[in-house]
Amino acid sequence: MTGLPAQPVVHEVNTRVWLRELQRRTGSHTGLADVPKDAWDRITPNGVDAVWLMGVWERSPQGRSIALRDASLRDAFARAVPDIADDEIAGSPYCIRRYEADAALGGPEGIAVARAELDRRGVGLLLDYVPNHVAPDSPWVAEHPEYFVRGTEEDLRREPAAFLGTGSEVYARGRDPFFPPWPDVVQLDAFAPALRAATAQVLTDIGGVCDGVRCDMAMLLMNDVFARTWGQYAGPPPQQEFWPTVLAEVRRHHPAMLFFAEAYWDLEWALQQQGFDFCYDKRLYDRIVHEDAESVRQHLQAPVDYQRRLVRFLENHDEPRAARTLPADKERAAAVAIATLPGATLWHEGQFTGRRTQLPVFLDRRPDEESDAALRAFHERLLAAVHKSGMRSGSWRLLESEGWPDNPSHRSVLAWCWTGAQGRFAVAVNLSGQPAQARIRLPWPELGGRATRLTDLLDGSRHERSGDELHDPGLYVALGPWGTHVFAVTADSGT
Repeated sequence: MTGLPAQPVVHEVNTRVWLRELQRRTGSHTGLADVPKDAWDRITPNGVDAVWLMGVWERSPQGRSIALRDASLRDAFARAVPDIADDEIAGSPYCIRRYEADAALGGPEGIAVARAELDRRGVGLLLDYVPNHVAPDSPWVAEHPEYFVRGTEEDLRREPAAFLGTGSEVYARGRDPFFPPWPDVVQLDAFAPALRAATAQVLTDIGGVCDGVRCDMAMLLMNDVFARTWGQYAGPPPQQEFWPTVLAEVRRHHPAMLFFAEAYWDLEWALQQQGFDFCYDKRLYDRIVHEDAESVRQHLQAPVDYQRRLVRFLENHDEPRAARTLPADKERAAAVAIATLPGATLWHEGQFTGRRTQLPVFLDRRPDEESDAALRAFHERLLAAVHKSGMRSGSWRLLESEGWPDNPSHRSVLAWCWTGAQGRFAVAVNLSGQPAQARIRLPWPELGGRATRLTDLLDGSRHERSGDELHDPGLYVALGPWGTHVFAVTADSGT
């Protein structure tokens, strides 16, 4: 790949689950080098710029053993897949022994074939990186104690769930500050210069086989967060932050490599300033799913440059399936919003077909679920239409939805536009379960005095309006519950 677009569309695929289902279909072992051409086509519909192959690195046998003995995890596995067998529990993809492509998936050759197949389709490859911790059987644990947060024998006696004794060292188990320690991982020391150098080297090696990485729980390595989490065990923070130090070194070797941060706690802007290209927009997810249109509108008033570096999503492997959390019409309306906002967008394999089971990442198999052909067609039409239009290469602007004193329904209508070399585009989304009407002033006074056509990119409907009306009093829209418009706006001169 020569480089991903400025605001890429990413499709996350659970690699082991996907390959297992392909193996069941073909009747023979399927590693990444053996994937049929049509399967690559299926996960790269028109409009997808990159595929995130989640979970390709070597998982920890020790971590898997811990998971198999964990009663709460076993209960979660059984809820998702009631007849799950032990040989279908692979262990966590975020309990990594080594950053080497898992032999069960085809090893380094499989990754190379996957990248080549995606490249032929003009699609990039993203992989995982877990900066906060490694598996207890990682070679680093025995070879590089200086990479880790360490405790004492007294710590181990007092809090055996929070520390791991190896015989020669006592290490802290991995954690974030709001939850108990994770039993299957060992905590890396973000303040240690040697760990920073080692992280940069691993990421440089990963950058040789992909176009970018999604960094798990990236905010945990920030100086202030790490200091609050580990206190006396961490010692005084260094003068330099973790991420600027690491990313600057990696970009010396891979200047085009993209870094996506899984980020929470409203630390997105700070992580952008520390070098990340994109950060999860969990706040928008929460507002769309749990709040109302006004809450979403307030969120979208943030500076555009900041928004262009967020990752918009309705689900990923850490969130419940959209088909379970959202009514069908609301899911479609929310998808239109996500697809037409600035920023990167993230879609989760199975989201397009209406899967409802949130699968624990430890598992190799998911339950069979009936595919929603209409939902898949909708998503493919949406992604293709937005991609073909080129709207997201232009300038984005949030618009006001105006109403009438006796009709407050306009408050449920979100509106924005794109303006650029590819044309003018206007989007309206009724983020409510009730009909809504609004006037939307389109910011194109140059259309004044000209007949103008609005063509909906999703259903093909056409509407003739005067350019004067579009600017003042504004485009009138009447949307049904969860209704949407995605308009291409053209004037009679063809501009």
